[in-house]
Amino acid sequence: MSQSGVPSFAELLAGTRRSAVHLEMRDAYGVGDEAEEFEQFKRTGHVDLDPTARWWPEWLGTVREAVGRGVVMRRARIVSEPVTDYIRWEHAATPLNVEAGELVRWLPRRKAVDIALPGADFWLFDDRLVQFNIFTGDGDWADPPKEFSEDPAVVKLCSDGFEAVWERAVDHEKYTV
Repeated sequence: MSQSGVPSFAELLAGTRRSAVHLEMRDAYGVGDEAEEFEQFKRTGHVDLDPTARWWPEWLGTVREAVGRGVVMRRARIVSEPVTDYIRWEHAATPLNVEAGELVRWLPRRKAVDIALPGADFWLFDDRLVQFNIFTGDGDWADPPKEFSEDPAVVKLCSDGFEAVWERAVDHEKYTV
């Protein structure tokens, strides 16, 4: 358990046996650990797909380990169109997620208007625990940055919402920005 008493993502994923799904609904983030790469992309249009750069080795290793023991990892992104520069950058970097074993799909926001969704991005582990990612209006992590719920009604909302998005969404390889 992390020093704050809140489990880290790696700890949560290590305890996951079947599935981890992630729904992203924001068109821009301002999280500090991505700022340098995102600014470079805005200047050059280039994304560094080196899996050994910055935070990638830890993330990709965590994903590969989970997928290797049978956890199905799915990520769906609801995006406004035309997409923001951040979404362009995120799309260009997604091959690393896919290579590590994540399944990734994209859904234009206009196709999600009739889906009941929670008010924040989330991870859902084994249909039992939801980790909500909480951001400020500037797109950086809030304080505290995460909220958790095992409430069956909240889990069901997130599970049903994710599955509805997943069903309508387009595989990463077929979605162009």
